[in-house]
Amino acid sequence: MRFNFSYTRNKVLQALRYHFIAQTEIRVMFIVIIIFDLISAVLYFNGKIRPEPFLIGAFVWFVFILSFWFFMPYAVYKRSATFRETFTISFQPLYVSLENKQGRVEWEWNRFIKYFESPNFFHLYFSAKAFFLVPKESLNSDQQHELRILLSSHIKKN
Repeated sequence: MRFNFSYTRNKVLQALRYHFIAQTEIRVMFIVIIIFDLISAVLYFNGKIRPEPFLIGAFVWFVFILSFWFFMPYAVYKRSATFRETFTISFQPLYVSLENKQGRVEWEWNRFIKYFESPNFFHLYFSAKAFFLVPKESLNSDQQHELRILLSSHIKKN
């Protein structure tokens, strides 16, 4: 399977949000913040504590959401020239190749440790933090299904 693609800014930002939320440490931190805020709210409304812990928890939760929903995706998008390029990707039985006007790279299937699918992309991971986004918009539904089968046969799904 071989096709050309380029990235759409809003879809990339959404994919980056999915990436950040899928990180275990971020999910754990989010749950801890919510639990702290809920416990402090219950204790405050029962008159056991002053309002400051509840307000601090609410503020931390608000900053956390702003950071991982807005600031971090925009910062990653702005720093990466990759999202402004046009690529040709080819999925072969032994490797995946990616090329643009600056060159070509090939990755053997065993280089990918996992993949997952978001509404607009296939996220192919080289490590817990390094990944490549393959847009679905360049593929029809049959090609997407074929790519899912190919990915699942070569990479474990997250």
